Amino acid sequence: MAESYHVRLCKESMVFSAAHFITFNGDDCERLHGHNYHVEVHVFGDLDDNQYVVDFIALRDSLQQLVTELDHFMLLPTEHPMIHVKANEVEVDVTFEDRRWLFPRGDCVLLPVSNTTAELLASYIGRRLLDDLERKTGKRPGRMRVAIDENGGQWGVCELFDE
Repeated sequence: MAESYHVRLCKESMVFSAAHFITFNGDDCERLHGHNYHVEVHVFGDLDDNQYVVDFIALRDSLQQLVTELDHFMLLPTEHPMIHVKANEVEVDVTFEDRRWLFPRGDCVLLPVSNTTAELLASYIGRRLLDDLERKTGKRPGRMRVAIDENGGQWGVCELFDE
């Protein structure tokens, strides 16, 4: 009988509170609002010499660092075709059509995504997590699933895997 393995990290501490807004239907832009995002990660793979898929401590610490980097910030997409983000050392000026927001630079995280949806936040966290695990352990997991719950049961999920 064949076997496959994965580990799941889902801890109460893997939560970040952040503000954002997204666009949908092409040109609708929602109002600024926030969520308490819960993050869950699954790492799939073969067992290594230690008989585990990934070092839980490395996974936990890397994910906690990423969650902390996003906690209590305004999340802004830098690759959106209609949301324009201009930052300097003092402030971030954001425009969408006739709307404009001005934020202190220290209150913002500029993300290389096209929209700050739960799905794209999961992708961002997953890609950063894969890079960090490879740096820490010397091994890059071949498959990872990151899930972000933005509102008590509304999950955005991204699965990253080698082709």
